Amino acid sequence: MSKVQTGLRYSEEHEWLDTGAAPAKVGVSAVAADALGDVVYLDLPEVGSELTAGTTCGEIESTKSVSDLYSPVTGTVVEVNQEAVDNPALVNEDPYGAGWLFTVEVTSEGPLLSPEEYASKNGGEL
Repeated sequence: MSKVQTGLRYSEEHEWLDTGAAPAKVGVSAVAADALGDVVYLDLPEVGSELTAGTTCGEIESTKSVSDLYSPVTGTVVEVNQEAVDNPALVNEDPYGAGWLFTVEVTSEGPLLSPEEYASKNGGEL
């Protein structure tokens, strides 16, 4: 069973959001990383891009498939995790740590789930 990190909020599309610091940090859940298999490529939004909650903002490619990334918030991209772009396996190895994807200066949030709600819907464990 995949780990669901407490202290974060989650989108229906498996992105996590950490608003504990500004700018907010975004990544994909361990549930998604485990389902994808070995992540081999990331196409992330560019710094300065304006994102809209619930819309696609990039792609994540694994040995199994290519999936869209969805922004959990509306706002401006402040930073992209170049280490994850250079080494996409970080998404599998440490999805809530070194495998984060990008940071956003948030103007509004989309609909988000608590860790408990996300775990219940997706078979994860807290």
